[in-house]
Amino acid sequence: MSAVSIMEPMIAIATIDARHIPDSARRIATFSLFDWMVVTRAGRNEPVSRIVLSFVAEEGGKAVASVVGSSVLLPARAAALANGSISHALDYDDTHFAYIGHPSVAVAPAALAAAEQVNASAAALRDAYLLGAEASCRIGMVLGRAHYQRGFHQTSTSGAFGATIAAGRLLGLTPLEMRHALSLVSTRASGLKSQFGTMGKPFNAGIAAANGIEAASLAKRGFVSCDDGLTGVQGFVETHSDHPDLEKPWHDPPPGTFVFEDIKYKLHACCHGTHAMIEALLAARQRHDFAMGAVTRIEVHTHPRWLRVCDIKKPRTGLEAKFSYALLASMVLNGLDTSSEKTFNDALCTDPALERLAARVIVSGDDRLSETETRVSLECGADERFLTSHDLAAPMCEGVKERKLRTKARGLLGELEAEILWAAVSDLDACSAGDLAKLLTFPSSAVSGRIPA
Repeated sequence: MSAVSIMEPMIAIATIDARHIPDSARRIATFSLFDWMVVTRAGRNEPVSRIVLSFVAEEGGKAVASVVGSSVLLPARAAALANGSISHALDYDDTHFAYIGHPSVAVAPAALAAAEQVNASAAALRDAYLLGAEASCRIGMVLGRAHYQRGFHQTSTSGAFGATIAAGRLLGLTPLEMRHALSLVSTRASGLKSQFGTMGKPFNAGIAAANGIEAASLAKRGFVSCDDGLTGVQGFVETHSDHPDLEKPWHDPPPGTFVFEDIKYKLHACCHGTHAMIEALLAARQRHDFAMGAVTRIEVHTHPRWLRVCDIKKPRTGLEAKFSYALLASMVLNGLDTSSEKTFNDALCTDPALERLAARVIVSGDDRLSETETRVSLECGADERFLTSHDLAAPMCEGVKERKLRTKARGLLGELEAEILWAAVSDLDACSAGDLAKLLTFPSSAVSGRIPA
């Protein structure tokens, strides 16, 4: 593939005829939009959410887009920044392991803001979101693991390109304008893993969403960028990845195949890299009868990549606890509910019982394991040893996905709010993007009596 040609497949994704988008991809996009709305609603009162909301509210500008937690409309870019940050505040959103990124929190806020700006239908919003998320996955695969290992937060860097495509599609960019928008956002895309465990991590998602709105909006106004800011000389790929893969991600492009359909949903309120361990330990607790006090050693074997992401040995806050194999293992074995956001508080980090068991956890990298797989060994004294494992890549049928996502939503929002949101996304052809925005931003006190039959 030539350096310029990678721009062509990206533009091709952005301009796919809606009639050629497969129903299977749309169904997964619907699940993801629902999950994004749920975690955004649930994260609206977090400290980072309040700070970002107060910041964007002071900027002023054309009131066109909604922000969760506020009844005031804001400029599209400001709304995307706020909603992106808020939706990643709980770190409870979906993950795509093909590039280790969270597509929804970067792309959906940009898609919603642009859709509101042009009064688009909810179906058009979903399609734009789907194509933007697909583009995020593909450019993330191009950048490769070296990009992530160097310290870049793929949710934000790759996500900015997806956000641009989603916003640009809704704003009606021509192929030439889309080229300029993608090249322009290449000089804005940013986000570092050094922010993990702080407010800076969700802010990365907000930055990506805002950058997408900005680039698409400028291109729509005639802003001219370089011909190829992605894979041109000194473009984003050349400057941000040591070993880019310019071929494999495009072997079977959409509408033939949507890699986005392999998205994984978080069912525990912590870093997705720890979920395989959690599921393995939960299975061990169900299969074997052992006393917590008898556990003398816990060996966790995971892909080496996660050791620089979620292996905080001694977390100090509830937020850092979400990135600690040791404390999370102790929490699971002590029966704490890792699916509940309320479980993660600062007191966890100084609980003597949790600290004692966490000190017995040994975490090591094993490059024979995939990034979705974890093996765990539990030792109880000198005589008993239990082996357990889990792989997040194991298939999950749509019915099970729906059930688990709706259960998660009820746990975060309560049954009333969860079912109102589910009813809306289940019939996107019957509503507008503005209708979805109203559901995203309605106050909890206003839902009484609105639950659908």
